[in-house]
Amino acid sequence: MQQEAVETSSAGQNELSLTKATFSKLREALNEVIVGQSMVVDQILTAILADGHVLLEGVPGTAKTLLVKTIASLVGAEFGRIQLTPDMLPSDIVGTSVYDLNSRTFNLKKGPVFTSLLLADEINRTPPKTQSALLEAMEERQVTLDGHTEKLPELFLVVATQNPVEFEGTYPLPEAQLDRFMLKVLIGYPGADAERKMLFNWQEGRYRNSRKLEPVTSTEEILSCREELLKVKVEPSIMDYLVELVQKSRNISDLQLGASPRAALSWLAAAKAHAAMEGRDFVTPDNIKFVAEPVLRHRLILTAEAELDGVTISQVVATILRQVNVPR
Repeated sequence: MQQEAVETSSAGQNELSLTKATFSKLREALNEVIVGQSMVVDQILTAILADGHVLLEGVPGTAKTLLVKTIASLVGAEFGRIQLTPDMLPSDIVGTSVYDLNSRTFNLKKGPVFTSLLLADEINRTPPKTQSALLEAMEERQVTLDGHTEKLPELFLVVATQNPVEFEGTYPLPEAQLDRFMLKVLIGYPGADAERKMLFNWQEGRYRNSRKLEPVTSTEEILSCREELLKVKVEPSIMDYLVELVQKSRNISDLQLGASPRAALSWLAAAKAHAAMEGRDFVTPDNIKFVAEPVLRHRLILTAEAELDGVTISQVVATILRQVNVPR
């Protein structure tokens, strides 16, 4: 019986060999450029594999833009960047119809959203009307202009950044838009050793050369890896564990808003992606725990009393994980 289980596990690893190999190469190449941020790299790669968008939060100068541009280079994907400002209009993102005097017809001028990897820089700097221009693209992978629907690339990922320390003149994202981000990833300062390595890399000119990085994979391989996710199994006990965690988030005294059904789907997808990146064809409780905080931290809302008491979302997530029994 034990030998049969080992053989089944080995077969599962062989079936997911493309995913493990592809994302191991991506992880290694990214960690060479973005030093000291291995957790951030793993979380963003999880979102890419799980076909989810990322809200990336960090203080200025923590390589948020460099991270996204490097991913695009390593995947060989088309990259687009929008620097969001208070005076930006929805048409600056999705595009508009322009009248051609010669042909006397309107032609569609596509906006920067028509790309594979879109960096929406400082998304909280632009008003809600402009923020909402991304909603249809993020959820349905399409854009509707003047009654015509234009499909976006099959590999389409939005990474939106925001600054956690400057709130003057900003427009906090509404819950409906926050919920469309699969993960909220926090990028902090690197440790002393990592920062030393970063300085040596700069001294040697590696960051100037990062623009010329050769791809280590392709968009086609990423899409094939997503197909492999269908082979990742979720045992009924793991599914029950996830449901109980989601239900617990809606019945905890420190929260006025718990995880949505979309959050549950994102949690499951991210956990399967993390398992596949490790080369396994089944989800474990550790996979569920690994993605718990990035899945929940932007979806849970504290009560006013909890905020006054100094309770944090990280503490609440830890409490939820502690209060639900792990399946054996």
